[in-house]
Amino acid sequence: MALAAALARAATRLLRGGLPPAASPAAVPGRIHRQLCGLPTADEPSAAGEADPWEEAEAEILRDVEPVVELVKDILHSRRYGNGGFLGPNDEKVVVEKLLSHHPCADEKIGCGLDGIMVDRHPEFRQSRCLFVVRTNGDWEDFSYRKCLRAYIEEKYPSHADRFLQKHLVKKSS
Repeated sequence: MALAAALARAATRLLRGGLPPAASPAAVPGRIHRQLCGLPTADEPSAAGEADPWEEAEAEILRDVEPVVELVKDILHSRRYGNGGFLGPNDEKVVVEKLLSHHPCADEKIGCGLDGIMVDRHPEFRQSRCLFVVRTNGDWEDFSYRKCLRAYIEEKYPSHADRFLQKHLVKKSS
């Protein structure tokens, strides 16, 4: 117990002002001075309290897009909507406003007008469920929520989009 207390006092002294002058590594000729645990020396600026701009931007983007991504994943992977089912009004509003409106080809996807958003199996990739735009003339076409999300992030967060998308929106290989 006494040893632990002595070590704690020594660590506190080191962190507050260093070793006594005679024992200081800089005072011993030929001895290499190394920082303790990456703490800045007195002449280096302290990073304590300074937030990393990338980390702040990443957190902001995540706060912005995570609720939409979670909603889409719930729509696609839960039993709330069966194959061929149309989204309810609240879910449709979020998908249209937060995703479809940002699709690079939104005007072409919507075409003559939007009748609704449907969930169904992809015609080519039968194991995948996806979102479809159902037009007022009865035609329907799939759209990628990931493309919508990518375009939204690139538009709203241009200086951090590339890094964020690389980290969070890369396709996972199977």
